[in-house]
Amino acid sequence: MEWSQQPIGRRVAYWRQRRGMSQQIFADAIGKSKSWVDKVERGVRRLDKFSVLNEIADALAIDTQQLLGHEPRRRADQANCIDQVEVDSIRASLERYERLGKYLGAAALDPVPLPELRKSVAHAWFAYEKANYPVLARALIELLRTAPVAEEQASGGPRAEAAGLLTQVYQIASTVLRKLGEPQLSWLAADRAIGAAQRCDDPLLIGTATTRVANALRSLGRHEAALDLNVQVAHGIMSEIGETARANPAALSVYGILLLQGSMAAALTGDGATTRDLLNSAGRAAERVAADANHYRTSFNTTNVEVHRAAAAVELGDGRLALQIHQGIDRERLAVMVPERRAHHYLDLARGCAQFGDVDKAAQALLAADRCAPSEIRCRPLAHDIVTDVLRRARGTAPSQVRQLADTMGIAA
Repeated sequence: MEWSQQPIGRRVAYWRQRRGMSQQIFADAIGKSKSWVDKVERGVRRLDKFSVLNEIADALAIDTQQLLGHEPRRRADQANCIDQVEVDSIRASLERYERLGKYLGAAALDPVPLPELRKSVAHAWFAYEKANYPVLARALIELLRTAPVAEEQASGGPRAEAAGLLTQVYQIASTVLRKLGEPQLSWLAADRAIGAAQRCDDPLLIGTATTRVANALRSLGRHEAALDLNVQVAHGIMSEIGETARANPAALSVYGILLLQGSMAAALTGDGATTRDLLNSAGRAAERVAADANHYRTSFNTTNVEVHRAAAAVELGDGRLALQIHQGIDRERLAVMVPERRAHHYLDLARGCAQFGDVDKAAQALLAADRCAPSEIRCRPLAHDIVTDVLRRARGTAPSQVRQLADTMGIAA
């Protein structure tokens, strides 16, 4: 059922749950009983007073028209995106230091058992790879609150494992915040990820955390710093692990993803030679990794190398080469990549096709991206810029499906 066709009670329940509010807390916020809220959400009680709708919308921090299913164009797909309230909650979680609670006069949190924390982190990764941002927002807000406490209250081996889970939480947060156009906040989360990774005694998690820091640096325009960081840590990790690393698919995956991220930074500096060298080195590492591998959530394999090769071509201004590379990628292997990664690739391809004026192919790439992971397209500022550019270049002749997508995203076609 379309979002606008959902009964209003379901929309109330949806936003209440997204805000992490129980029925009782929500009822207290609007001066009603828990029973009243329950009846509204089940559709037993009607909401027919605009004053009550306004109170509910205020408590949920959304627009009243959105509650009614008539969302303003500029927020047309907010139900499937992380909104500003949730970004602010993530920011507040990053600014808190739960492990210092006893010094700050805060109530002590009960530690989450490690098996439960492990499942929650895996759930967050799954939501990220599917680009399910509303679910991911709720998971991150809770994990950023509980995971630091789990590490602080653990000891021995479990403490190292808790630190390993915590760095993953920070890494997910950093990546999502960067996608949402929050580079400073992304850098803060990535920096926290590095600290936690150093406490977990796993050099490969240090490697993946490094990619988050470097990507945040790229978003801040620090391309050369990002390049140096990726490359130095890649070689440092392989040296630390030793000769066994060359037979270890996980180590090769982390090494390879560092080189791939380094290649993107090099492309942004306009250094084509270094870009190609890093891509070729990553390609040689990928030959020793399974075609469908996703060690340490890197999605590193030969297909991902080609995806990055196309992205680097776009950054270097050679959209035609990016299209040629895309056409050479095995479709079955591309199809098994995680939806977030595939959608990102099609976004890059759309940019590349627009570079040499093929608006039809750019439009096809945008629609392919939307089929892979709609929220990855509809929620990212970068995607909005690309859709706007394609519409501008089309001069009123963009395919109807692209115009419909633009309308859904709140972009004037």
